[in-house]
Amino acid sequence: MTIFQKILNGEIPCHKVYEDEHVLAFLDIYPLSHGHTLVIPKEPAETLDQLSDESAAAIGRVLPRLCRAVREATGTADFNVLQNNGALAHQAIGHVHFHIIPKEDDGSGLGIGWNAKSLDDGEVLARKIAGCLES
Repeated sequence: MTIFQKILNGEIPCHKVYEDEHVLAFLDIYPLSHGHTLVIPKEPAETLDQLSDESAAAIGRVLPRLCRAVREATGTADFNVLQNNGALAHQAIGHVHFHIIPKEDDGSGLGIGWNAKSLDDGEVLARKIAGCLES
């Protein structure tokens, strides 16, 4: 059982900022910046691709509103929304979660390295991904 499931079960307290039948949002206890908020589905799914369409849609409906609230409450205009899937992608807790991380002038917030590569097989890869959507 993950720490998020324990929070959902009421076994561990949290600083709740939002809750509905599908989604819970609360402050991160190890924030990268002031206002760092976590948004989780109540459905237990380890990675985004395992999440039901219903839970994904519920998060999609509330995420922009939560971003606006975090911006307004912190007075920070810029922010990142981060969602990791799997250990190699830096997912530390095996439950889908989104981070809303305000980016402040003092340098706090999320730091990102971007090791871009070239897209040599764009047409082939796009057709392959599109084909997987049909199955």
